[in-house]
Order: sequence, then structure tokens, then C-alpha cells
Amino acid sequence: MNQQLRSEPVAFIDIGAQRRRLGKSIDEAVGRVLTHCQFVNGPEVTELENQLAAFSGAKYVVTCASGTDALLMVLMAKGVGPGDAVLCPSFTFCATGESVALTGATPVFVDVDASTFNIDVASLQHGVAAAKRLGLKPKAVIAVDLFGQSADHDAVEALAKAEGMFVLDDAAQSFGASYKGKRLGGFGAITATSFFPAKPLGCFGDGGAIFTDDADLVSVLRSIRVHGQGSDKYDNVRLGLTGRLDTMQAAILLEKLKIFEDEIAARNQVAERYARDLGNVVTVPHIAAGNTSVWAQYTIRLPQGDREGFAARLKAEGVPTAIYYPKPMHQQTAYRHFPVADGGLPVSEALSSDVISLPMHPYLDEATQGRVVRAVRNAVSG
Repeated sequence: MNQQLRSEPVAFIDIGAQRRRLGKSIDEAVGRVLTHCQFVNGPEVTELENQLAAFSGAKYVVTCASGTDALLMVLMAKGVGPGDAVLCPSFTFCATGESVALTGATPVFVDVDASTFNIDVASLQHGVAAAKRLGLKPKAVIAVDLFGQSADHDAVEALAKAEGMFVLDDAAQSFGASYKGKRLGGFGAITATSFFPAKPLGCFGDGGAIFTDDADLVSVLRSIRVHGQGSDKYDNVRLGLTGRLDTMQAAILLEKLKIFEDEIAARNQVAERYARDLGNVVTVPHIAAGNTSVWAQYTIRLPQGDREGFAARLKAEGVPTAIYYPKPMHQQTAYRHFPVADGGLPVSEALSSDVISLPMHPYLDEATQGRVVRAVRNAVSG
């Protein structure tokens, strides 16, 4: 029996363990929605926005249907469109560049830092130069906080301000983390996040939110979220989306938010054990000074090639892995015609060839994590 338990596959992200912890409260929250039947814009949506604002320190929160909609809604509200350039890292999920392209603006891809995986400010400056050379107007920077930790927002903001751009923080993987003592969403930049189920704070479907201190922007965002309506639903004053968060998902998120602090602490314990036990055999993640992380992913770099062989050896031991991301955006079919920063994106290309992510979630106990560690060490040495 013990041997059978040891051979069971390790969960990459164990949503089921969280579900068991919250089972009764989640069921009751969903039941309340089923009773009042306000499935769109029910009271739980407003309550969630208030709770997220209190958690983050933002003055206002506008929930929406997905993290992608959160990005797109901000760009639409800020008037981004044809002729504009939006600078964003290439080493990220496609939603970042996708939201730019959907407005008719041009994403200009820039490189990332080799240790934090976040936007490289020197490459950002080269990206601005490339945009101007092409006759585009640099309008915004989307500073992605990858894998759970914040980008260098002070440096990004300083460059953006000097160039007349605004900053949109893509915190889809990092909500709950902090930068220089402030939680993401609670300072300066407009922040967008995702509540996709695999995120550190995830619902049971799609969902997202926008954090800002700008009351005028909030008014426009709430209009865009419902087809661009004005004084009533048949007075549409701008182009908009069907971008609302379902009441059911809001109810679920309210329950998950109650244990989020505890889960962040548990994620950091898992990360500390990985760093302790793997730091001498692979390149483990680096957290920049002043940052905390929520560890959306635990992404390592291998000391040499054969990533496929490494993954296969772990799989044989019942340990799953994932690759975020096997191709940077500027090499993907839909995006390779868009411009890149002067000097190219060598770090993004190198990372895409050697990163691999290990199981990471708040319910990864020490014994199970030990299996992962042993499998990694054996795969690297063998």
C-alpha cells in the first residue's frame, strides 16, 4: 500500500486539495447565488471588488471576464490604437501582445532580464528607439510580473514618464506579491490580473480584475465592460465588450481570498525548500531585492541541454513538468511580423530553450516535494 502511494503521480498544481479545504464554504457561496439568481452583476461582484481593493491597497477595482479582457479594457480606455506602439516583453504568455494587437496598435517586443525573467529596461529603451524609427508613437509599456514576482517598476516608470508613455502592469501571475513594501495593484501603475483557475488566486472558470486609483478611468472601464453603455443600456457611447465577471465566480473568489494570505505563505515555504535542496544542481529562481513572490510557477534553468530527456526522466518518476515558454512571442506565427527592440532578444530566446517548471502549489507537502527533488537531482546527474 505504501509503495502504491509513493508511486502515485505528483500534482503539478493541486486545485483539488484547495477544493477539499474550502468545500463547504464554496458550496454555500454558490448556493447563495443560486438562491438569489442575480447571475450577472450580483451583490458578490461589488463585494469582491471592495475586498480586492482592501487587500491590494488600490482605491478602485473593476472586475471583468478574464485577464486578457483586463488588459484589453485598459488599452481601450486609454485610447490605444493604430499608429501607437506598446512595448512588452517577448518572454510571456501571448495574451500580453494579443491585447495590444486587438486594438490595432503595434506590440514592440523587448527582452527580459536573465535572472528575474522580467522586462529589461535597457532593452525597453532600445524598443522605444525601434518604434520611433518605424514612425510609431510609443504610447504604453506593459510590464509583466512573470512567474510571481514584480518587475522593476521604478525603473520602468521612470523611462515611461520620460517618453510620455503610461504603464500597465500585467500581474496575471503575481497578484498578492509586493514591490518595495506595497502590494501589486496598490501603487502608481494601472494593474491587470487574471483569476484563471491555475493562478495563485483563481476562480472556477475565467475571470480578471483591474486595479487603479484613477476615478475617471474607472468610469470608462465600467462602460467598456458592458458594451460601452452610457446613461442606460441602449445609450452606447463608445465601443465596448461583454466583459463582466459572473456572480458565481465572484462568490467563489470571495471564499478563496479568505485563505489567500495563508496560501502565499505556504507557497513561499515550498520555494524555500526547492532553493535549499536544488540550488547547487540547477539555476533556481532569483527574487530581486525589495520583491516578494507568490510563485505562480517555480521555473528553473538546466545546466545543459536535453530538456526533453530531463522531463522524460521526471515523468517516469511520476513528477510532471511544464515549459513556460517554449517560444517567445516574437517567434510565434501570429506575432513574428511585429517589431522587436534594436539588438534583438537574445535572453528571451535563450530562456525559451532551457527553462522548465516544477510542481508548485500551497499543498505540496515536504515528503511529496522530496520526491520531486530526488527526481530532479537524479535526472541532472544521470
